[in-house]
Amino acid sequence: MSANTEQSIMDSEGAEPVPGAPLLEVKDLFVEFRTRDGVSKVLNGVSYHVEAGETLAVLGESGSGKSVTAQTIMGILDMPPGHIMGGSIKFHGEELLKASDKRRREVRGSGIAMIFQDALSALNPVFTVGFQIEEQLRLRKGMSRKDARARAIELLDLVKIPGAKRRVRQYPHEFSGGMRQRAMIAMSLALDPEMLIADEPTTALDVTVQAQIMDLLKELQVERNMGMILITHDLGVVAEVADRIAVMYAGRIVEQSDALSLYRKPGHPYTKGLLESLPRLDQRGQELMTIKGLPPSLLKIPTGCPFHPRCPMVQDVCKTDVPPQHRLMPGRMSACHFAEELISE
Repeated sequence: MSANTEQSIMDSEGAEPVPGAPLLEVKDLFVEFRTRDGVSKVLNGVSYHVEAGETLAVLGESGSGKSVTAQTIMGILDMPPGHIMGGSIKFHGEELLKASDKRRREVRGSGIAMIFQDALSALNPVFTVGFQIEEQLRLRKGMSRKDARARAIELLDLVKIPGAKRRVRQYPHEFSGGMRQRAMIAMSLALDPEMLIADEPTTALDVTVQAQIMDLLKELQVERNMGMILITHDLGVVAEVADRIAVMYAGRIVEQSDALSLYRKPGHPYTKGLLESLPRLDQRGQELMTIKGLPPSLLKIPTGCPFHPRCPMVQDVCKTDVPPQHRLMPGRMSACHFAEELISE
């Protein structure tokens, strides 16, 4: 794709929403970063969709492309060094990659909102938490200062921050890690989005607080019938909240499945390795399984299946041929030459 074509994708007007279309649909998305060291192929044909009221968990190691996909959906990808080389992102059937900057801003926050990974960095340290919630209510909804303050208190109370009337006047450094994450959730809900992207929402939180945050997100999603994308590298976090799971490796989706089927019978060696590396109560005293080696450099992705240098099932065909997406059963896909053998074991 030429630079002119790429720019026209970002500047042209979007289409009207299509009735009956998925809430969000990402199809064949390609993104690369052009750096001094070379071209890093960060996303290589990523495709998934999310319906209203559904939770899609996107799993994978650091560097697999999870957060870059989210940033591209939100329209906040740094360009340069990022370049969208092809693909489609549709919200209610409307093509966002062809929408104007004005339209993208309208969708951002009120249509699709995002909870960022590091709440301390995402919140502005020189403004109170209340001001940061109120600002978007005044700018986007035209609320008065008084009404925006009242709504900010309601939102902090909604996410179960005790003493919301007092907390609304405090600064981010006066909040604990869990409270900052709750404040970020309150900010993301301020404009009543239909889709919520939660990027590692439990990072750096202790186990008890992690469970509280996940329970809160699920509760809010059910109340509002929101679609949700939960980005994480922790299979344990999503076990009870995800409806479907997409597993990413080296910028590709290597497996998609409903959560129950994936946990029972993974259809890709990488997913199997992730599951086997989880601690289990029935394996006390035993050494944890590990996935050997390291994720590949996106500057030089291996030929064939990108997982083949680390795969215990590797065959000659894996080193030369990129595996297609095999449809294992309705709702289940795997990019492995031996996917059917895996699920039949």
